[in-house]
Amino acid sequence: MAKNFKNPNFEKKDDSLNFRVNDFIRVPEIRLVGDNFDEISAVAGKEVETGVYKTRWVLEIAQKLNLDLIEISPNANPPVCRIIEMKKFLYERKKKEKELKAKQVKVVIKEIRFGPNTDDHDFEFKVKHAISFLEEGAKVKAYVQFKGRSIVFNDRGKDLLSRFLKELTDVGVPEYQPKLEERRMHVTISPKKAAVVVPKKKKEEVKEQKAVKVPKEIKEIEEIKEE
Repeated sequence: MAKNFKNPNFEKKDDSLNFRVNDFIRVPEIRLVGDNFDEISAVAGKEVETGVYKTRWVLEIAQKLNLDLIEISPNANPPVCRIIEMKKFLYERKKKEKELKAKQVKVVIKEIRFGPNTDDHDFEFKVKHAISFLEEGAKVKAYVQFKGRSIVFNDRGKDLLSRFLKELTDVGVPEYQPKLEERRMHVTISPKKAAVVVPKKKKEEVKEQKAVKVPKEIKEIEEIKEE
């Protein structure tokens, strides 16, 4: 029995299929945009600029230029189109997407959990971690989790977070004051200065250091935000 052969290119996505092109644009009028109106005007024999034109006429101009008429905003009224070679259009689109992606910044948020009865030793231990996180450029989200009847001690949680903020004054700034949402009181602190790039340590140095145990109450979240 012959084995099934799967063509590796069968499922390859073709971006050009996301756009209506040339004769597949069947609306009577389109809005023409672009950066090659001098070239278009030369072929049309008159000045052409951004505006609404008969689809059939614009398509004829595109054919004379050996270019494509591409619908880039189908939901506009009328749809917006460009006269451009499909390969060039897709290249420019991917280039723009790459530039936008390069401008994105990865924001690391470290979560630190407290209980309403957190003792001084545990508090100081978590403050030390928070300072380290902020100095590395990460944000810190601290919260007090109330369970059962402990919610009646929410003032104690507010005092604890206010004390926590005071300890971080030199390295962080709160984005908002501690607030209670359901059974959790929380606050997020941003670093005061730009993130510090921590160089990777050599394997020899790592071996010499003792492992530092990070409590389960501390965890990391990563977000992507644009500048």
